[in-house]
Amino acid sequence: MTTRDRSGGTMTTRDRSGGTMTTRDTRRAPETGMAGSRGWFARLQELLDEFYAAPYRGALARARRDEDDLFMLFVFAELMGVPNPAAYYTLELQPVLLERFHEWHRRQGLDHSPLDGFRCC
Repeated sequence: MTTRDRSGGTMTTRDRSGGTMTTRDTRRAPETGMAGSRGWFARLQELLDEFYAAPYRGALARARRDEDDLFMLFVFAELMGVPNPAAYYTLELQPVLLERFHEWHRRQGLDHSPLDGFRCC
């Protein structure tokens, strides 16, 4: 028969005849050595990454937004009357990027859609 004391973390075992009884501690020892230091170093690395990346996060977001805007202009250039040598390849991207088109033309300072046949606002 085996019983567990959940509060103290002990386990008591009796043999079938009921005579012999053993008790052992089942609580886990705190992590020490390599296993504990790995968790500490991983947390330290996360904190240092955040410390070094935080000042540049806004600049990186602006740069990515600028690249996305240029890409949107490249994809929708043919619809706005600008010759696009890669129109054949960008044609299949238009339905995917159409969801973000309203945000894009608002960011560019255009009150209404620049496309003649497409009204989004």
